[in-house]
Amino acid sequence: MRMLTRTILGAAAVIPLALATPGLAAAAEPTDVTYAFAVDGTSVTNTITSAADGTLSCATSLAPAPGGVLPPLEDILGPGQTLYDSGDIEPGTSTQTVSDVPPGSYVVLATCALRDGDTTEAMWVSDYPGFAEYMATVLPWTVYTVQQASTVITVPEAAPEPAFPSLDDLAEAFGS
Repeated sequence: MRMLTRTILGAAAVIPLALATPGLAAAAEPTDVTYAFAVDGTSVTNTITSAADGTLSCATSLAPAPGGVLPPLEDILGPGQTLYDSGDIEPGTSTQTVSDVPPGSYVVLATCALRDGDTTEAMWVSDYPGFAEYMATVLPWTVYTVQQASTVITVPEAAPEPAFPSLDDLAEAFGS
């Protein structure tokens, strides 16, 4: 009977600890998520490759980088982000696209969080000076820095319409 009592008491102490220990965070690796940014016209695409053991909740956002210079971290983390895309990403390769981006230079920030029920287990953040350290102070998660292809991107001005029609347009207009 004493052995049964010890077993029950031991299990009562161990079960809450096992439930509180994040199982997926131990399985998460810094290299489980990669980002690659590309510009196509007025769209910025983030190709996210995930080898994580579950669904990721991801966001890709843009913040102005005047003159191609990285702004201070506090300038990009404030409220009012309007250029972003977000959603759930399954393991494999997926994309997030921010459309209708005005011409200019932007810093691209990407985050993905591995979720187990309602408890976030691990987070992968863009390699931006101070970003991972900041996230580690405000969130109780394992935070990994992701190396990506580009931090500052430039969305070019649209090509101006020609002032005069081309010779081909004139020939077509006059039927020759």
